[in-house]
Amino acid sequence: MRKIINPWLNKEGYNCFGCAPGNPVGLHLQFYEEGDNILSYWRPGDYYQGWVGTLHGGIISTLIDETAGWVVTRKLQTAGMTSRLSVNFKKPVSSSDPQLSIRAWIADRKRNFVNIHVELRNAKDELCAEGDALYFAMGEEKAREMGFTECGLENEEIMPF
Repeated sequence: MRKIINPWLNKEGYNCFGCAPGNPVGLHLQFYEEGDNILSYWRPGDYYQGWVGTLHGGIISTLIDETAGWVVTRKLQTAGMTSRLSVNFKKPVSSSDPQLSIRAWIADRKRNFVNIHVELRNAKDELCAEGDALYFAMGEEKAREMGFTECGLENEEIMPF
C-alpha cells in the first residue's frame, strides 16, 4: 500500500471539506492505493454525530463520495464530479469508533461515466455502509483547466493500518 500524493495541494483556493489539510472544519482525509483499491482511514468524533453517539449519515455519505472521487483522480488520472450517489446504511457507526476504513474501486465504466463501489467499515471490520457513486470523468483539457496535471504515489511502501 502506498500513499497517494494530493495533486491539489498547491492549487490556489483549494479548501475541500473532505481532503484539504488546511480546512479547519474539514475531514482531512488522506488516501492510499492498494492494487485496484483506493483506501482511506478516518477517526470520527462526537462533533460529527447525528444522534447521540452515532455518526451523521451526511458525514458517512461524504466519506463515501470523497473516496470515490479519489478513485477517479488516481486510477483515471483526471478530475471528476459526482453525477449520482447512492448510500445504503447497514449498521450504525459510533462517533467514538477508533478508526473507520473506506475502500473503493471501479465497478464499471462506460466512456466518461464511472461507477465506483465503496465500502465503509468500523474498527471491528463490520460493513456499516456501502455506496455506489456515478462519476463523470473529465477529459484531459477540462481537467488541466481545473489545475489537474497528475496524481502520483509516494515512494515508500506503507504497512496497512
